[in-house]
Amino acid sequence: MVNHHDVRVNCLPSERDVAFFDENGYWMSPVIFSAEELAQIKEHQDKMYTGEYETGREPVCNWLEGQNNPKALRKTDNSHWSDRTLRQVATDPTIGAIAAKLMHANAIRLFHDQLLYKPGRGNGKETANVGWHQDYSYWQCCKEPSLITAWVAFTDVDLSNGCMQMVPRSHKWGLLNVSDFFEQNMEKQQETMDIPENESFTTVPMVMKAGQVSFHHALTIHGSGPNITEGARRSMAVHLMTGETRYTYNPRGDGHFNAQMMAGKDGELFAGEAWPVLYEAKI
Repeated sequence: MVNHHDVRVNCLPSERDVAFFDENGYWMSPVIFSAEELAQIKEHQDKMYTGEYETGREPVCNWLEGQNNPKALRKTDNSHWSDRTLRQVATDPTIGAIAAKLMHANAIRLFHDQLLYKPGRGNGKETANVGWHQDYSYWQCCKEPSLITAWVAFTDVDLSNGCMQMVPRSHKWGLLNVSDFFEQNMEKQQETMDIPENESFTTVPMVMKAGQVSFHHALTIHGSGPNITEGARRSMAVHLMTGETRYTYNPRGDGHFNAQMMAGKDGELFAGEAWPVLYEAKI
């Protein structure tokens, strides 16, 4: 059971904030993580890239020094398997409590985390964009889009270093033909989108201080541009689901490692040690 005393009540969204999320599909928290906490988190993030796994368990698809392009976007899935400090971020009870309010849910579990590192320009030519996408397009092993992402900024972020950009109301448009996390030509993507009539594609940059967390619905279209600064943009995407989220066999989502762990359990809840509870309402 999650200790409710660990929830930072001053960071929870108000009713007005929840209404904003319902309408727009995203919301930004106050600062949740302190400078001291972030320094430790970034230190442990760097250990991942040298293959130092505190628990002895490897994450999924980790970027490693000396083996991968130093100017490429680094995306590590399930870093919480490998490092206890990063696990504390991925299972933070305040993040869970916020997600529960925004999703009108009684419980929130971790679906998986993605440790992210967008390098500075240096001498490289890579843009390291993150193409327009809806998270649920990759999660069709879930019966319903009852998921939400908490994006934790480890560094200050704005348009100059590739902050996330949200498309308001796009979580109301259903699953579109848009998603490609690794697409670099974002303008071409936008031209081919089949958005509903009477809707418009507008973007809102998530300008954030280090330690803030942005939240977006699993159907909210989002992406990010290049980091043209010298320093790295560091973050973690904490992908969360309500306690009612069920697995369903779907060929489009069957390649996901969570789907593989649920093989043969069509219709069953994602529950158990593989999907830790961040928040559960008191009964």
